[in-house]
Amino acid sequence: MEYSNGSRGKTVARGARSTRVVSISAVLLIAIAGCGYNDVVDRDEDVKGAWGEVQNQYKRRADLVPSLVKVVKGAAEFEQETLKQVVEARASVGGINVDSSVIDDPQKLAQFEAAQAKLSGALSRLLVVSENYPDLKASAAFRDLQAQLEGTENRIAVARGRYIETVAEYNKVVLRFPTSIGAGMRGKKERPSFAGDPGTEKPPEINL
Repeated sequence: MEYSNGSRGKTVARGARSTRVVSISAVLLIAIAGCGYNDVVDRDEDVKGAWGEVQNQYKRRADLVPSLVKVVKGAAEFEQETLKQVVEARASVGGINVDSSVIDDPQKLAQFEAAQAKLSGALSRLLVVSENYPDLKASAAFRDLQAQLEGTENRIAVARGRYIETVAEYNKVVLRFPTSIGAGMRGKKERPSFAGDPGTEKPPEINL
């Protein structure tokens, strides 16, 4: 009988320890949820998704440039300096190594934005100069490329705006208490964002 009671005692003790372990685990899970651990994951994925769309739209624009330059070259006596600026700006954009670290590095993001702004300015000047070449404006190929370019610029503005918003939401989670605890647990810090107004990159409308 004493042995039986001892066994029951050990079983009860083990059960109590298991209950405590479960209780502690439950408390830890609640604490982690309360400190925004999962919120950090969600906002981080939102930022990555928004950045991917920004990259896609800028790539779409860069892919249009060679065809645009080729068509413009066909215009008699078109300003070579303007063409040169577009080609050089496009090369600058292509020369930037855009990897996953860009969204966490203020210097790299600023470099990326500066190169894109340079290309935006060069393309805007090209469209303005094209006003002086009626034959070029009348070209179906040029009109099609211009329409594609303007549509892409609009999509860039939308993508940039969404990225700015998602980074702002992410930074709130990272900086505010108690979600800052969850951010620290995941090693996440405040992220840089675009400095300029996305609307400033839209080229001027040209009535053909």
